[in-house]
Amino acid sequence: MSTVKRPLTIELALLGLVRQQPMHPYEIHQRLNTTALSDVWRIKQAHLYALLHRLEDEGLLVGTTENQINRPPRRMLRLTEQGRAAFDEWMRAPVTHGRDFRLEFLAKLYFAHQEGAATTQSLIDQQRNACQRLLDDLDHREATLPTDHVYRHLVVQFRRGQIQAILAWLDACRIVLHAGRLNVAR
Repeated sequence: MSTVKRPLTIELALLGLVRQQPMHPYEIHQRLNTTALSDVWRIKQAHLYALLHRLEDEGLLVGTTENQINRPPRRMLRLTEQGRAAFDEWMRAPVTHGRDFRLEFLAKLYFAHQEGAATTQSLIDQQRNACQRLLDDLDHREATLPTDHVYRHLVVQFRRGQIQAILAWLDACRIVLHAGRLNVAR
């Protein structure tokens, strides 16, 4: 049995921040708090450093010490090939559980948008397909539930409503991204 843990969504998002250029941990923290990702995540600096250390231990990041004039040396982190592959695979794959959508998909969309329209559209299309499969599974599940299991029917209907809302939002994303701007008039 492997002792390698699958990176968490936040860890994969951290890889996305480092993929463009090597950064030191404090700079990663600043970037996370000053980009649009701050609307998705807030993370304490000590927790961030622990996550970065784990990513190094897993071979997804590598750190080197960089000397500075009149300042203490700093640790610079960069992606390894394994880290780049893990990030790319994660970013391009749809979210498979509705409960993970808010954090995971929004992070993927952030990075896909940086890659360009084709990557963004592909991610949205794949996510629509994954959501439709979830919806089909919920429809089948509800159809097989006994009618006297009222609570279970309500849970399935709630989950269906969430997935339907996500599908409508994905359609709106496609329109907004195609237009290149958001119409904010309400």
